[in-house]
Amino acid sequence: MQLIDETAIRWSAPENERADRPLLVLMHGYNSHEQDLFGLAPYLPLQPVIASLRAPLRASLGYAWYDISDDRAPGANAAARGILAWLDTQPQTHVGLLGFSQGGSMAIQLLRHAPERFAYAVSLAGFVVPGEAPADDRMLAQQPPVFWGRGTLDEVIAPQLIEHTHSWLPRHATVTDRIYEGLGHSINETELTDVLAFLRPFYAASTAPDGD
Repeated sequence: MQLIDETAIRWSAPENERADRPLLVLMHGYNSHEQDLFGLAPYLPLQPVIASLRAPLRASLGYAWYDISDDRAPGANAAARGILAWLDTQPQTHVGLLGFSQGGSMAIQLLRHAPERFAYAVSLAGFVVPGEAPADDRMLAQQPPVFWGRGTLDEVIAPQLIEHTHSWLPRHATVTDRIYEGLGHSINETELTDVLAFLRPFYAASTAPDGD
């Protein structure tokens, strides 16, 4: 298990304002850090409190969720167990996931460990880690909602990983699949608009006016 450094989490709200709000967990890409995806906050729904996590392993200039080797599954599973252990300490029951690149693979990997614990996952320039995970059968049965976005010019994620994800993910999830022409290993405003449209229904109940 790779434990989360709680002192490194970037929160969008102080502790006394978190308990009664949904939680949105952000997971950065390889060789990055917890500050990276926090810049997306203005593009995300206002209802959830955001927790941007730092990956547990050191990389050359930042951090990583697991070693970028051919066999990613053991490291990805260890990182998923660490995130779940941290979530066990949090009060929220409505939890969403959003990750970029390696963090996008972790958003899916968490569903493969505990699909019942998450409202959705957003994987931007991410992929499904090859190999088995403990709750693949439960994920297959539950078909959780997943947004998978990627660019046509992304040369970072290996084609075989994209092919594997394209085959595996629609069988195990209810997928909103978006491909962005001319986008490299990055995120653009069009994709963020699509992500917001995907997320909005999960928070509609909290914004609806009270009945008489």
